[in-house]
Amino acid sequence: MRIGELSRRTGASVRSLRYYEEQGLLQPARLPSGYREYGEEDVSIVRGIRLMLAAGLNSATIAELLPCMTDDGQTLRPACSGMVPDLHRERERLSGAVAELLTARDALDTLIEATAPLEPADPAACQALT
Repeated sequence: MRIGELSRRTGASVRSLRYYEEQGLLQPARLPSGYREYGEEDVSIVRGIRLMLAAGLNSATIAELLPCMTDDGQTLRPACSGMVPDLHRERERLSGAVAELLTARDALDTLIEATAPLEPADPAACQALT
């Protein structure tokens, strides 16, 4: 199948599919005309890539983990338990990022609560001090 058909079947944009290829995540055959030719297995690979991207993994980590994944037609899952430490590492990274975002949100809430409401809003009161 051509790239447009793979895009339609997976929901990934053509641009994303080209990026996946550039990152070494997809390896389509090349026809003599230069067109990319994808197989049925590429549908599963793209589904896996999109799932792992949605899980917050970057393309370098996906490249490491993708060969160890299996697709039973319904879901993507690790084919071996050796991946578990890598998945835990990524989960910890995401947990740290979530904690930082929650701290930033709390700081913003503090600023919002400390801001006195002005009725009606006075534009002169909002000018930066220089």
